[in-house]
Amino acid sequence: MSRFSLREFVQTTGEKDRGQGHFELESDRMLEVNLKGLVWMKMGSMVAYRGPIKFTREGILETGLGEAIKKFFTGEGARLTKAQGEGKLYLADSGKKISILNLDNESIYINGNDLLAFQDGLTWEVRMMRKLTSVVAGGLFNVLVSGRGMVAITTHYDPLTLPVTKGSPVTTDPNATVAWSGGLSPEFRTDISLKTFLGRGSGDSIQMSFSGEGFVVVQPYEEVSLQRQTGGLG
Repeated sequence: MSRFSLREFVQTTGEKDRGQGHFELESDRMLEVNLKGLVWMKMGSMVAYRGPIKFTREGILETGLGEAIKKFFTGEGARLTKAQGEGKLYLADSGKKISILNLDNESIYINGNDLLAFQDGLTWEVRMMRKLTSVVAGGLFNVLVSGRGMVAITTHYDPLTLPVTKGSPVTTDPNATVAWSGGLSPEFRTDISLKTFLGRGSGDSIQMSFSGEGFVVVQPYEEVSLQRQTGGLG
């Protein structure tokens, strides 16, 4: 444990202006948003703020997928909040590590549970992963974010980015898959031998296969969905 005088503690842990722009990391697990206008954030990720900021919950699935599907998601990783105003906003997600990506007219798919925040002006679209209805943590969807601006993603521990090239596809565990480049479309396949060999939950027999040109981001952690913990949505 670290030991400080009260003055040393305040100085050591106090907020610092790092001059990194709209999004900056106070630490590798705390995001500071220098807000002037609007930002989209994961519901429940606000830990503190200063200044006149208004929060409005928005259903991330209110993009034509329908009320029945929204209910099916049970709210797990399925909602965003709009923060509007001017001030400083501090975001975190269960102590997960935060990475800031600066998109330059690029696109990236992000698992719904791993999307922390993104700037207004970026376009986003929900994509269903229908074959993973009882497997993937954070719901059954990913979010395609495109355009120019900053997006913050979260991972359990340090992320690993694997290049995908022609003739060298990458296969991943859905529960460990965080994001992938916008030009890739994963295929899903079942391997019963993996489930038997690893002796884990039902998700181990399903894999995501990426081929083409791009990258895929994984984390050294398998996120277990609410459905796998409870045996279904009920």
